[in-house]
Amino acid sequence: MAGRPRTVKHPNALLDHWLIRAGISNEKLAREVARRALAAGERGINPSEGRVRAWRNGETPRQPVPQLIADYLTERTGLPLTCADIGLPDSITPVAAGPDLPWQSAATIAAIAHLTRSEMMVPHSRDTDDARAIHAGQDLLAPLQRWPMATPSTLLARGGGRLGASDIEGIRAVTAMFRDADNRHGGILSRKAVIAQMADANALLSTCSYTEATGRSLFAAVADLGSVAGWMSFDAGMHQSAQQLFFAALHAASEADDKALGAHILQCMARQMSHLEHYEEALDLVCLAQYGARRQATPATRSMLAALEARFQAILGQVEDSARAAGQAEELFTAVRPDEEPDHMAFFDEAELTATLGIAYQIATKHDTSRARAQRAEKSLHMLNQALTLRPEHRVRSKAFDHLGLARTHLTVGEVSGAHQETQTALALFGAIGSKRVGDRLAELHDEAEPYATVAEAAELREQIRSAVRAAA
Repeated sequence: MAGRPRTVKHPNALLDHWLIRAGISNEKLAREVARRALAAGERGINPSEGRVRAWRNGETPRQPVPQLIADYLTERTGLPLTCADIGLPDSITPVAAGPDLPWQSAATIAAIAHLTRSEMMVPHSRDTDDARAIHAGQDLLAPLQRWPMATPSTLLARGGGRLGASDIEGIRAVTAMFRDADNRHGGILSRKAVIAQMADANALLSTCSYTEATGRSLFAAVADLGSVAGWMSFDAGMHQSAQQLFFAALHAASEADDKALGAHILQCMARQMSHLEHYEEALDLVCLAQYGARRQATPATRSMLAALEARFQAILGQVEDSARAAGQAEELFTAVRPDEEPDHMAFFDEAELTATLGIAYQIATKHDTSRARAQRAEKSLHMLNQALTLRPEHRVRSKAFDHLGLARTHLTVGEVSGAHQETQTALALFGAIGSKRVGDRLAELHDEAEPYATVAEAAELREQIRSAVRAAA
């Protein structure tokens, strides 16, 4: 007889979100649940830090634990959170509205609540089988640890046509064209075209003859083109393809003996891992890039990696480490000379630096319960507005992210009107591009606005996001 199918657990994103927003560690929540359970006369409830980690990874605790957590988070955030708001069942377990639904009012109410909540969910690319199939943890990091020490192979002389500098320049020009298209229109439209171009460029490595120097340059050109192909796939929500392209591009950069380009590809991978909520891996990839490129990295590369470190430290609740990295990023940026930077770093201008740090301060605001919280929020708003002022017109997707960052900062401090206003602009830009990443960020904003759903502007904001994201799905 076949056994029962294994239940697949998925991370509880809602519980994770509210614990991060409230600045509560696993250990702290475990202590608080035990204390509240004892005060309520519930003996035998004494969860460990590991048990809390299991809850965040998808394990469902029995009552009264969900209610104890919801009550604690309500006190910490000042928002009326239910068990459902934090992704946990209430005392009545929701059941499917099928023919075996019990003829009871409580079961009927629970089933309708469960059904309508699932119907109102905004689609995003993190919950796909493709996103879950990516390499993460040690499966990802262990092989990449060898990258800093990897040395390029000896290039063998081949037959076929002779490759020269002009051919390399042609590939670089095509890469620049695709980068521009990605910035203006998102990655969905041009993804297949850039992969086809990458295949053609890669074929030259095995069919043409070239000098050692030209061969290294060709590998670098293929790596850079691969980073664009991976980025477009990431933006299109095709996460497994994106990761595979990043891996291949990183190896090509290693054959080019270009650690700075490798660091750029690793930061692309780090952004993908962060987007898919693998935050520890994202920070580890940035640290690996900083170490591996320590002798070759340009000022812009160093500044960019420090800015990303600030963002990921903030996500992990390390507010002071985030502030330190942000200061380092700004200091490093003063040494940047744009005409001395490689083509792949052209995107990292003052606007990009300011926007990255603005988001880092926005995330840090969620964790900060001190009097400095308002100052962090104000700094986030100032930096994101400054980024918008500095953005070139063709950076359409970046502008959408900037407006979404502003909306989320407003919402973090309860300014629903400001969030509503910024969301309108972000939605207009979203309609002009093809980007699953922007759609995912809109879905996050939709969920973050749920505690304010009784406010007319927040309800309208959420409905507009649902319509826009579903239309684009």
